[in-house]
Amino acid sequence: MSERESMDYDVVIVGAGPAGLSAAIRLKQLAAEHDREVSVCILEKGSEVGAHILSGAVIDPKGINELFPDWKDKGAPLTVPVTENHHWVLSAKGKWGMPHWAMPPFMNNKGTYSASLGNLCRWLAGEAEALGVEIFPGFAAAEILFNDDGSVKGVATGDMGIARDGTRKPDWQPGMELHARYTFFAEGARGHLTKELARIFELRKHSGPQVYGLGVKELWDVPADKHKPGRVIHTQGWPLTDAWGGGFLYHQANGQVALGFVVALDYANPYLSPFEEFQRWKHHPAIRAEIEGGKRVSYGARAINEGGWQAVPELVFPGGALIGCSAGFVNVPRIKGSHTAMKSGMLAAEAAFAAVSEDRRFDRLDSYPAALRSSWIAKELKMVRNVQPAVARWGSTLGTLYAGVEMWLGSFGISLPWTLKHHADHTSLRRKDQVKPIAYPKPDGVLSFDRLSSVFISNTNHEEDQPIHLTLKDADVPITVNLALYDAPEQRYCPAGVYEIVEEAGSPRLQINAQNCVHCKTCDIKDPTQNINWVVPEGGGGPNYPNM
Repeated sequence: MSERESMDYDVVIVGAGPAGLSAAIRLKQLAAEHDREVSVCILEKGSEVGAHILSGAVIDPKGINELFPDWKDKGAPLTVPVTENHHWVLSAKGKWGMPHWAMPPFMNNKGTYSASLGNLCRWLAGEAEALGVEIFPGFAAAEILFNDDGSVKGVATGDMGIARDGTRKPDWQPGMELHARYTFFAEGARGHLTKELARIFELRKHSGPQVYGLGVKELWDVPADKHKPGRVIHTQGWPLTDAWGGGFLYHQANGQVALGFVVALDYANPYLSPFEEFQRWKHHPAIRAEIEGGKRVSYGARAINEGGWQAVPELVFPGGALIGCSAGFVNVPRIKGSHTAMKSGMLAAEAAFAAVSEDRRFDRLDSYPAALRSSWIAKELKMVRNVQPAVARWGSTLGTLYAGVEMWLGSFGISLPWTLKHHADHTSLRRKDQVKPIAYPKPDGVLSFDRLSSVFISNTNHEEDQPIHLTLKDADVPITVNLALYDAPEQRYCPAGVYEIVEEAGSPRLQINAQNCVHCKTCDIKDPTQNINWVVPEGGGGPNYPNM
């Protein structure tokens, strides 16, 4: 500890996603409006801002409209308005288009944009730096720092140059401590520090568990005659039989199509592979017609919050706050969360600025959750709070019908008096002797691909001689429990080929290929005994998404 240097700020933000960047920008805007100095820094574990950002994305500009009303004049990369909106229910060979009149009004994507969320974050970072925000990419927040009274003091970055055996390499550098009056955690879904904060401060004492989906995404260059900028397609149904979820296909700028598949992680069959379901989905005639003749140029995967309003934890604790997907503000049926993430960051910034102006530090920013509860975030999420648990409970057909009725009622200001509950995703797996294995077709290398070639085009890289960041609480559990009862489901739910069962001296052993990890967090979520604990690797490691 004595070897670390420290830096002091008014606000430190962990994560340069939409929430963290919006919070930093809003703090600087308020400082300029009130002729004050407020020091703000952002830590970003990716090699650059946007390197770890992965989303569909169809972006509702509601958040950026409030942050930068003149964002168009400033050159924000939202240039492709949605012009077509389709929702297809797929069978094995056909499709049925859900009519627009049957869709709740806010599901029509009117006024939204098809874009790269990573590029939007890069643009926001430039605006933040122009306002005086200090951004440190390639530095991972590895540890929470506490004051003697238990309040959050800040964070420390991880040491650089630690060998796999824990010894210091010749290029070793100690981490840096960043102290702040208030620390915002904007790590995204299933943040490793956020998980620790939830335990220490009992942030889920009055909320249900967060639940997740795994989103697997590719970016394709398609022939000019197939490209229709602003065309948006969502699908449900085939190929899923053992889970619920669906696909998306968005025509973006520059002749590119973003397509992907989301599988809810409460599925029961341990033989299911979200990655393989996605590869199979691309062979549907309707999907094939959108991308055939094109070339896959990028790949990625990320867990998505799906718990909605009833899974939002306590947002504040002494010295800090949760914003964006660290708290879980995704609107599940709309498949959108960037606008709510940005708004949450702005609301937290306003609370922190008021506190700093009063020379406060390390206390609870209670005005932030109060403001959020009265904001359009709360209104939007309360309206759809029962959609995910309804589909999870009653299946795709009945659950969708129920969800549609409730969303239509909500559009008329009618709120039903009950809230459906969730169960944690890791509790849902059935034993291997209770289910049938799923036979997935081999990839053809044209539309469908294997994991390793996919990881290659995600530009994922980790320094190999560093401690494995996918840690096991008990090294025996993968064989005695996971393999014995569930046939090692980590081999299938991981979209990057990190986990393998290999034979060693005639006995099975779990091999962890940590260098393949795309930081999706699925293993931390889905492992049935919660034995896998994802901790942050060296800063700058992981995927490097160029345009995702």
